[in-house]
Amino acid sequence: MDARTKAEEWLNSKSLDEESRREIQTMPEGDLEEAFYKNLEFGTGGLRGIMGVGSNRVNRYTIGMATQGFANYLKQSSSGPLSVAIAHDSRNNSKRFAQITADVFSANGIKVYLFEDLRPTPELSFAIRHLNCNGGVVLTASHNPKEYNGYKAYWSDGAQLVSPHDTNVIDHVNQISGIDEVNFNPNHELIESIGEAVDKEYLEMIKNLTLSADSINNQKDLKIVFSPIHGTGITLIPRVLNELGFENVHVVEEQSNPDGNFPTVVYPNPEEEEAMTLGLEKGREIDADLIMATDPDSDRVGIAVKNSNGDFQLLNGNQTGALIVYYLLTKWDQSGFSENEYIVKTIVTTELIKDIADDFDVNCYDTLTGFKHIAALIGKLEGKGKFIGGGEESYGYMIGDDVRDKDAVASCAILAEMTAWARDQNKSLFEILLDIYKEYGIYQEELKSIVKKGKSGADEIVEMMRKFREDPPKVLAESKVTEIIDYQLGTKKDLENGTSEEVLLPRSNVLQFITQDGTKVSVRPSGTEPKIKFYFSVRSSNDWSDYDRVSEDLKNKIHKLLVDLGL
Repeated sequence: MDARTKAEEWLNSKSLDEESRREIQTMPEGDLEEAFYKNLEFGTGGLRGIMGVGSNRVNRYTIGMATQGFANYLKQSSSGPLSVAIAHDSRNNSKRFAQITADVFSANGIKVYLFEDLRPTPELSFAIRHLNCNGGVVLTASHNPKEYNGYKAYWSDGAQLVSPHDTNVIDHVNQISGIDEVNFNPNHELIESIGEAVDKEYLEMIKNLTLSADSINNQKDLKIVFSPIHGTGITLIPRVLNELGFENVHVVEEQSNPDGNFPTVVYPNPEEEEAMTLGLEKGREIDADLIMATDPDSDRVGIAVKNSNGDFQLLNGNQTGALIVYYLLTKWDQSGFSENEYIVKTIVTTELIKDIADDFDVNCYDTLTGFKHIAALIGKLEGKGKFIGGGEESYGYMIGDDVRDKDAVASCAILAEMTAWARDQNKSLFEILLDIYKEYGIYQEELKSIVKKGKSGADEIVEMMRKFREDPPKVLAESKVTEIIDYQLGTKKDLENGTSEEVLLPRSNVLQFITQDGTKVSVRPSGTEPKIKFYFSVRSSNDWSDYDRVSEDLKNKIHKLLVDLGL
């Protein structure tokens, strides 16, 4: 169906409000094409897109159709009384979309626990499990620009949807052929407001993860800078740090108020140096020991620490993840492992984490990118092993298994605790990182994302992946490509001896090229943004003493990889 026909279908709907009707009628042809050339795809993680009128936009109608489909599947797949939990972040329209979601669920006879105001995404995961819900939804577009919003769907285990529920929900959403099929009439008796009671339980769970209470007490004056970047982190992170015993926490005032326009940043993403600017300024002003910033829905955290030159250095997600795993395993080792403890990372995350786990004789599992896969593995191993922690390179980490999604609230708590533990040894976190490099070799990782917007951009990404499959690189940074892993085909090819074996992971559109010297390049289209992503990982194992020089050499090697791939 072409865009004009789809727009006419909306205009003929009895459910369409007059403001939306007028906007469609006055849209320039190009805008109408982008707004209606397809239905906004309900993918395995839910919806994410630009807000506005149209079938390819996030609005009350696309939110309503997604919820109607999800409700239909819940009613089909579960017996007895049904319930869901709903939360939202600080984005424009998030609260309104959360209410619409609650209205549609309740209209379908499903009990709704609706957070009274904005809350971190990981607390939504916790609430689903704590309240024994059948599912849940959080209204957020994570770290996307201000024009975006989204809808993340969760199952009863507190994790985002995985097989078979992901595809089944998608099928039910796709069966909603028009906005007139959505029941928007709420049953207010089925909507219950929640807040402080769940907050207390969630924070108590995080405090129980503490491994170095003495260090916190010894270093309670630790100077910590925190920025929520106008998001939900302000609701609980300063509070949990205070309740743990840290008495010298400084919130970046200019970014403390929740604001969906994100007025002080270009992108509200702690992966971006620009988003950390005000936090770094505050850190220099007070000579901080640790600087932390979270994204709008508080599932990702970026940090900065002082390096050997006394300058603040931003750590990437791989470095922070390696520090967390090293700390967790060190403390668990001191208290004594029992059996079958394990760590989880994703296939594009640094192999340094596996090196650390191997050294402690702890299993390290790989999953596809995305915390839903980590959560699915934890569910599969429940009763057979103990999950200690894990994460992925995109600044998301999880400690313990009470939350089944990346959790920046718990991560901020453990990072502050780690800093106190390091300071008890007269070290900084950066010096702990150097100790890790000394033991396991210096790793350098980098992510290159290429944005391809709109329909033409999506076609370009498909073509790029096709070319990499049909004509893969033979040499990268002067090292021969010896192994190609295609997760879409489920194959791992050894180019040295011509053999091939099956990859025992779900199918996914990801390619990996591994060279003779251990360099790893991963290529995948983003599942949530109009991007194709390139992940680079290089390593130097025989010279750690001059970190700055070796790090620069590894950065130059990554530059060669970019050139070789035509990027």
